[in-house]
Amino acid sequence: MSPAALLKQELEVASPCIDVCRIDAASGYCEGCRRSLEEIASWSAYGPAEKRAVLALLPARKAAL
Repeated sequence: MSPAALLKQELEVASPCIDVCRIDAASGYCEGCRRSLEEIASWSAYGPAEKRAVLALLPARKAAL
């Protein structure tokens, strides 16, 4: 793989959406991906570091619900 392709792969961060799009009233998080409405709406504008920061929060949110 070329260096440019590796860099592009490193910069791309996939959405955690699993097409279960319902907001839990108690937590305010999506029942599928555990993101907030703000995080979902802003996902495409986030840079790779911001996306990874959100992804890092999701396991704890899932465990708490």
